[in-house]
Amino acid sequence: MAESRKERARHWQYDELPGVDLLRARYIRKTFVRHTHEHFVIAAIADGVEVFHHGGGDVYAGAGSLALVNPDTPHTGRAGVPEGWRYGAVYPSPDVVAGIAAETTTLRGAPGFVTPVLDDPYTVQLVHQVLRATDEGNALAADTLLRVAVTRLLRLNGGALPRREVRTAGARVAARARAALEERMAGPPTLEQLAAELGTSPFALLRAFRDTYGMPPHTWLTDARVRRARRLLDAGTAPSEAAVAVGFTDQPHLNRHFGRIVGVPPGAYQRECKNVQDARHGRPVPSGAWQWNGQQRSRT
Repeated sequence: MAESRKERARHWQYDELPGVDLLRARYIRKTFVRHTHEHFVIAAIADGVEVFHHGGGDVYAGAGSLALVNPDTPHTGRAGVPEGWRYGAVYPSPDVVAGIAAETTTLRGAPGFVTPVLDDPYTVQLVHQVLRATDEGNALAADTLLRVAVTRLLRLNGGALPRREVRTAGARVAARARAALEERMAGPPTLEQLAAELGTSPFALLRAFRDTYGMPPHTWLTDARVRRARRLLDAGTAPSEAAVAVGFTDQPHLNRHFGRIVGVPPGAYQRECKNVQDARHGRPVPSGAWQWNGQQRSRT
């Protein structure tokens, strides 16, 4: 009983599914802060309930349903019941989803999901079968099941994503502010300094940025720093060095924000990344392992 009350998570990649991240987790007290993903989120809830803020309000995903988030869409995440929630998730890139949509659907434009929650136990099982196939090293099954799952979701809940065109003056200012923050991520200006550089007032910039990107500049910057840190970790940079490179004060600062956005500590994330690289070179890696409080244990 005590074992089932522990939080655990594993975030990994499988070499034979390029452009797809994978996650298996049980969270109880975990809270995901407002953030975005570059990839799609397809989270299959096995037990419990997840609540996440999406599109202006809270939505609930229970057992047998899927939480679906399009790329660059701000959202949060937390438990909706005392026992938390257990789920498996796949994160296919926009290119992966677009390729599947072009081959198996009639959708035009950039494909995406219309509603953030879909009650479909069949696809929930498909997602968990994808994860199981990667554990077993069954590339044919993993690739096939992923394509079937994405095709089914697009047919049941798919549509063309709206184009994001910068039209208003506020949106143009927000885009310039975002570019400046990306360029000066390790040493960003204050809101007042940034507004002065762009020829506007701090509150006008704050409103424009929030209206355009769904979050204030400082929240967006933390999200962007974690994204960049992930790329550095993928490339083999030590977590302590990645933290400083993206503007965090130290590794504990990175650990805190990385865990609240990605769901696992940066060290655990990088170890899984190294396992993928080792597999590419023929070195054996453990199959079906969980990351449990940053330590790797076999799954029973």
